[in-house]
Amino acid sequence: MRVHIAVQTDPFDSGAEIARLAASNHAIGGIASFIGVVRGHNRVGGREAEISTLTLEHYPGMTEKALARIVDSACERWPLQGVTVIHRVGELQLGEPIVLVLTASAHRQAAFEACEYIMDILKTEAPFWKKERLPDGSERWVDARETDSEAAARWLR
Repeated sequence: MRVHIAVQTDPFDSGAEIARLAASNHAIGGIASFIGVVRGHNRVGGREAEISTLTLEHYPGMTEKALARIVDSACERWPLQGVTVIHRVGELQLGEPIVLVLTASAHRQAAFEACEYIMDILKTEAPFWKKERLPDGSERWVDARETDSEAAARWLR
């Protein structure tokens, strides 16, 4: 089984990553994917706010280990043939890709569920810190969302 985990500043090529995951593995019947991108707004409290950039910080070494634990957990739950998780850090512009999760399995249900699981758990357990820059130049750190915790909790039942 191929597992690729990376935390990087450079953009990724999702097509190339899919091809790399599928290469020479004829047991794969489907690959599920999720690509997160920087959106131009975020809800804070009860209101929407525009964003001009998003900066992601992490703790090198710790972050990769946390991602590996999440992937290992997914591999224990579903019969996967391969997993790719790439998460970017640094300053990102609107529309840029932030995260790529690919899960490959013989059957689509396992691939879909594992992809969703990895993303839900990543949002709550991977040590990334997000700072938004607003159009007026001010900055604010992004707190964890209750909806992210709720999404992760459903897998722990």
